[in-house]
Amino acid sequence: MKAEMNAIAVRLENVTRRFGITAAVQDLSLHIRRGDAVSLVGHSGCGKSTLLRMIAGVEIPESGRILLEGREVASSTTFVEPEARGVGFVFQDYALFPHLTVRANILFGLKRHSKSEATARAEEMISKVGIEHLTHRYPHTLSGGEQQRVALARALAPRPSVILMDEPFSNLDQGLRGKVRSDTLSLLRALGTTVIIVTHDPQEALSVGDQVVLMRAGEIVQSGSAYDLHDRPTNPYAAEFFCPSSKVPGVYRGGWIETAIGNFAYRLDRPPASSVTVYIRPHAIALSPGSGIAARIEDRVLHGEFEQITLRIEGLEVPLKARALERLPSDAENIRISILPERLLAF
Repeated sequence: MKAEMNAIAVRLENVTRRFGITAAVQDLSLHIRRGDAVSLVGHSGCGKSTLLRMIAGVEIPESGRILLEGREVASSTTFVEPEARGVGFVFQDYALFPHLTVRANILFGLKRHSKSEATARAEEMISKVGIEHLTHRYPHTLSGGEQQRVALARALAPRPSVILMDEPFSNLDQGLRGKVRSDTLSLLRALGTTVIIVTHDPQEALSVGDQVVLMRAGEIVQSGSAYDLHDRPTNPYAAEFFCPSSKVPGVYRGGWIETAIGNFAYRLDRPPASSVTVYIRPHAIALSPGSGIAARIEDRVLHGEFEQITLRIEGLEVPLKARALERLPSDAENIRISILPERLLAF
């Protein structure tokens, strides 16, 4: 048990923060292991940035406790100032000082160290982040990706135990975002740094985190691995957040769900004749040219590698969304489909 406690870098215990009558974070508890990358994800206003700011010490919790590396930094009796918490913060807009060069920006967070040590740490991080060629330039002359790397170097130079990143990749072009994100995470993992990344992008959350924490209205909806949240959501909100679905009404009858498009084997802890909703994700629909359920193609949108097909089925009020990896004939109006029961979700 003691070894497990020592492996926890960030511990939140029943933390609450209100703004007026609105609870931005409500009685929230979370443990983050040392060296893990954790995604805090959810729609705008769900409390994820407030939670990040409380860990940093920028916001003060009204109740509960926050511990970093086993040290209490916030509670009803304790408050440790942000600069004494051993935390680095990378803001969404990077917050670089426009009048300082790249090197001076990185040195700015090292004022508590001797000049020689500050210079050594700055040069070490400049080298590790790979921005040696940028050190004499000013922020306004840098691209978005370059600014992000400078902000990361500045946050890492003091050697914090935890790095907090608030939407760090959202200002980057789509083509650049994936590479910068991958490079950033590779560096943080190599350094063994615990990192918490706030994002509103479901796909980014799944690709970044060892642990994904989905929030809504100041509370944790579900927490676990990316595979847990995407493949095994425990509630309708999580199921819909990570993959929009077609929602089909059904009736559960002891191991089977009856719907307008067929009966499907499914186990639920529900009494017989219970009303349920079946969530049919695009990858649960197989296009079957020869046999299956007859469907009419209502719309099709090309997404490069696949087409998103909107299908209408007789007797079913809601349309189904499917993905076609193979190109359908341009004049196709009707097709047959089958539903893969092992990929269905029901609540």
